Amino acid sequence: MVDVTDIGGFSPVLARALCHALQHLENTVHRPVCASTELAHLRSRFDRALPQDGMDPVQVIDELVRDVEGGIIGSTSGRFFGWVIGGSLPAALAADWLTSAWDQNAAIHACGPAEAIIEEVAGKWLKDLFGLPQTASFAFVTGTQMAHVTCLAAARHRLLSRAGWDVEERGMAGSTPIRLITSSERHGSAERAMRILGFGKRAVHALPADGQGRLDPISLTRALESSSEQPTIVLLQAGDLNIGAFDPFNELIPIAHKHGAWVHVDGAFGLWVAASPKYRHLLRGVELADSWTNDGHKWLNTPFDCGYAFVADADAHRSAFSHRTSYRVHVGDARDQIDWNPEWSRRGRGVATYAALRQLGRSGIAELIERTCIHAHALVMRIGSLPGAEVVWEPTINQGLVRFIDTKPGATEQDHDRRTDEIISRIVATGEAFFGGTTWRGRRSMRVSVCNWQTNATDVDRAVDATRRVLGNLAP
Repeated sequence: MVDVTDIGGFSPVLARALCHALQHLENTVHRPVCASTELAHLRSRFDRALPQDGMDPVQVIDELVRDVEGGIIGSTSGRFFGWVIGGSLPAALAADWLTSAWDQNAAIHACGPAEAIIEEVAGKWLKDLFGLPQTASFAFVTGTQMAHVTCLAAARHRLLSRAGWDVEERGMAGSTPIRLITSSERHGSAERAMRILGFGKRAVHALPADGQGRLDPISLTRALESSSEQPTIVLLQAGDLNIGAFDPFNELIPIAHKHGAWVHVDGAFGLWVAASPKYRHLLRGVELADSWTNDGHKWLNTPFDCGYAFVADADAHRSAFSHRTSYRVHVGDARDQIDWNPEWSRRGRGVATYAALRQLGRSGIAELIERTCIHAHALVMRIGSLPGAEVVWEPTINQGLVRFIDTKPGATEQDHDRRTDEIISRIVATGEAFFGGTTWRGRRSMRVSVCNWQTNATDVDRAVDATRRVLGNLAP
């Protein structure tokens, strides 16, 4: 029987975990980026009977590492270009480990004073980096999905309050319907937030984007005028999922505000270009919005479970979430995190962000943004120039699209779609690079996304070479 009360048991198991972690991280250059173990095999490794007696923790960790073999995607690798996923900076990863070791409930200042102050400072730094109002409130949440929920809950409070309805007290039933106007290029997480908050998917009104993937001012004006009295949220994009498009904030936000709408900006990764002198013009006017979202686990390269919500109307934000109980302990003018985010018990997400920001500094963040954009452009243009490939979207920032063409006579669009998916699958199977597919404007494409701090020119070369070999092996 293992003595689980032995405090000295921490050293052996943590040392072993460190050894395994370093081995994993240091071998990413040589390890395949794709998963290599089938679903059924992975399930058979883990789906065993719960043991009656406890096990030695070192054995637990050793067997855990053994059993995940082939089931860990190389998303920490510089050759991972799927979705919009960064790696973890060394300082951010180490800080995240310490956050687990400290085991603070970062719900209120009294539960973890140091982590509460760290979150205060990190939030202030982020607002400064993004060029947002320093009076804006903020919340550290799991990711942009919950950042949408947080911001739109604040919007719901303010819009319904104007209509004479206390939604926190009375709920949604019987309230004035709220609509959300956005473009066809919105991310699905916004729709999920609308469902969670009780608006429903039918409240979402999507307008066609223009040729550059942006919401058109004339279309927005017409939509707002069509029901001028209805409480409205306008959702804008700061870097859309497929091509990294930015809505013209300096044109659209004044139009929305003229009609009394709340403007919410999905800046899951795009807000980071504010740190770059080369790209920050894409955000011109974004500071005029009412709320914003962002992910640390994308371009800042923190571990997962790290997103940010910002709200210009701090009173609306606090009113949507603040809760008082007799057993809460209030410390002077300390900021209690629970007043601003949806969760009660939570880890100290601000610690990894604080460490990442300190490791990089302003210049390091700018360099990271600009370097990954260069690599994204090189990948798209070099792969798109290969025989049997074409560039669908040349990157503006770190997102671009490539399509693979079926060269047989009479090939249809459906044939090109199948060819594209086949090539993506074969590239991933090489283990040399990881790309994902998407349907953009009715056509399947390979989406290229670069935001990992470790991506370098050699990684780009390996990805291009792998694609060239796949295309060569499948040539008619």
